Amino acid sequence: MLALIADRKLSSGDQFESVRSLADRFKVAVPTVREALRRLEATGAVELRHGSGVYVGPHVGRLVLANPLAPTPSADRLVELLQARALIEPPVAALAARVRAESALQQMERDLTAAAEQIAAGDHAQLAEVNMDFHRSLAQASGNATLAEVVESVTVVNVREQLEILHIHGDRQTDLDEHRAIHAAVLAGDSELAERLTREHLDGVLAVINERVNPPQDPSTPES
Repeated sequence: MLALIADRKLSSGDQFESVRSLADRFKVAVPTVREALRRLEATGAVELRHGSGVYVGPHVGRLVLANPLAPTPSADRLVELLQARALIEPPVAALAARVRAESALQQMERDLTAAAEQIAAGDHAQLAEVNMDFHRSLAQASGNATLAEVVESVTVVNVREQLEILHIHGDRQTDLDEHRAIHAAVLAGDSELAERLTREHLDGVLAVINERVNPPQDPSTPES
């Protein structure tokens, strides 16, 4: 089905064949087609619209995708994810400062505005998602679609844990100020500063999570 979409040069939002037509084409049962479509829908490659049909999804052309069926990461796995981000995102931020894709820069500004509004309103659940959006927009500003997909895949995986990170970190305003500083460095075209600020920001988050996963032991507590 993906090859068929590619051969026909269909784009996101274009209508695809009906389930019955696909079953006839591939000589399989209708339930088999429905199951295949549900799996494709989980990756964003297609959309199933009740009463309307099958449409090409927004992620049909992506090379990198987060596992839509991944379980909630363990604490150790979350540390690994953040370590990966700390290695990947700072150089991407440097590239963003050199390329400065205009639409992504504008989206970063909107993300910062939304974050400030949610801090003022105390909407911490939505703030976690917006903070992840900022990092995705930063990657998109690099102009490299594959790098942007890599960053999105690792941020999607831990977005559920971001709310807990915010709760532990405690200083949401500092988090926002750090994002604003990264945005300003990218706007100024200062790739070295953008890379350094992004690294320091992620290292700070990682330090908080490491403290949660491996809290310092009370020296007065006897070892077992």
